[in-house]
Amino acid sequence: MAEESTDLAERFAALEERLRQLEDQQEIARLIASYGPLVDSGSAEAVADRWEPDGTYEVDGWSMNGRAEIVAMVTGATHQGWIEGGCAHFLGPAHITVEGDEAVAVGHSLMVVHNGGEFAVRRATANRWQLRRGPAGWRVTRRTGRVLDGRGESPRLLAALDPGAVEAE
Repeated sequence: MAEESTDLAERFAALEERLRQLEDQQEIARLIASYGPLVDSGSAEAVADRWEPDGTYEVDGWSMNGRAEIVAMVTGATHQGWIEGGCAHFLGPAHITVEGDEAVAVGHSLMVVHNGGEFAVRRATANRWQLRRGPAGWRVTRRTGRVLDGRGESPRLLAALDPGAVEAE
């Protein structure tokens, strides 16, 4: 009977761990999926709240450090002009790897803009999100984006699927 009880306890613990992994992946997927609608609606504070207070958003040599700089990007004239003209940031499904309280999500994004009655893809980007679980849930510590324009660093960024992978330059 004790052996059966131990086996059941081990199975229950394994099931709890699997459920936690799925819940973590779902929370991270929802966080990433929220970026597009929030940034396209100009919800600057909500966008910035996806990051840790000292988190970084770096895309093709432009680095935003901390929530205030992310808010400034969303409220800035360039981004506001895209919203006024019509734009959509679409983030495809991400490959998410969770290791304890750290995670990495890798995937693609498209920026679609309205111009002259037509919609066109302005940019296709490889993204690597580094995240940490804290008291408020999962938050971005670093998002790195590279435009998929034939440079070798962009596909290398997509290949860096796990938290321990060396990040593309």
